[in-house]
Amino acid sequence: MSDKKIKVHTDKRGKDHIDIYTGDPKEEHKSIHINIDTQTGKGNIVDTTNGQKEVTNTQCYLTSACMRHYLEEFDDNCYELSMLRWFRDKFVSKSDIEHYYEIAPTIVDNIERLENNENIFNYIYEIVIAPCVKAIEMGDFEFAYKRYKSSILCLEEEFGTKEIKKGHTKSLRTIYKTRMA
Repeated sequence: MSDKKIKVHTDKRGKDHIDIYTGDPKEEHKSIHINIDTQTGKGNIVDTTNGQKEVTNTQCYLTSACMRHYLEEFDDNCYELSMLRWFRDKFVSKSDIEHYYEIAPTIVDNIERLENNENIFNYIYEIVIAPCVKAIEMGDFEFAYKRYKSSILCLEEEFGTKEIKKGHTKSLRTIYKTRMA
């Protein structure tokens, strides 16, 4: 992004924002908006740099794993996340996407509470993200989809069971058993 303008501010509700513009925000421009509630850690990244509006929830465990892997060098448009978004948009069912966005914040919250959360996010990067990206590159979309779905099952069983038991969300297993009945 050339001729960048950066605006950092806190809104009336106490949510912090970093806005990065390619030129004057009052004129036609491309931008990235990082919106974070510092009390809860929840937020999103809104990116219009490729001509379309892409919104990424910062409570996404795939994004969190990439953030931890890349540390200060993290870019929401890093190769892995861009590849996974492309795959999501082309091959993942709408119901699986909806379930992921329902359960992912719970998984991230529960992992964040653990002392060894760095190890868990590194594990997600090495065991889920890297193999899925490699499979997508090789055109093995079936492997990538199976790895993605099995990771959701494992992670929700490990880090989402309390919320599932409380009825706040359904497990992927329950959803598929219901559909098959």
